[in-house]
Amino acid sequence: MKILIPSSKEDFQRYYELRWKILRRPWNQPLGSERNELDDTSYHVMVCEKDRIPLGIGRLHFNNTREAQIRYMAVDDGYQQKGAGSIIVNALEKYAKEKGAHYIILNARENAVPFYIKNGYEVIEKSYLLFDDIQHYKMKKLLKDI
Repeated sequence: MKILIPSSKEDFQRYYELRWKILRRPWNQPLGSERNELDDTSYHVMVCEKDRIPLGIGRLHFNNTREAQIRYMAVDDGYQQKGAGSIIVNALEKYAKEKGAHYIILNARENAVPFYIKNGYEVIEKSYLLFDDIQHYKMKKLLKDI
């Protein structure tokens, strides 16, 4: 598996298709609901084995000069528990550090909390309920001394 930055129209089409397939389709959300206004100014990565077909994807944006946020992490079911998610998180953290972030926050789905804890994040608080069904938890990881 290797990390890639989507760069072509085709890359982004595959990237958003996977995001929708994992994060929106199971809750009967329409195609297009997997995007938001920050996508155009965010840093995107995807993990691929070959042919630029994403097996996992993730996005990072900055809320301010010190705080970066990971959103829309998704790994295809067949590649979970095989290191793809950690590859994505490590790439997003590296970029955040290079750009001067002090810490990263995220809102993890309840079933993903153990994954993020394993990757050095701590639960800050219970946050919101998505689609009246998916509990999220705000999590944080310090990247350097503040």
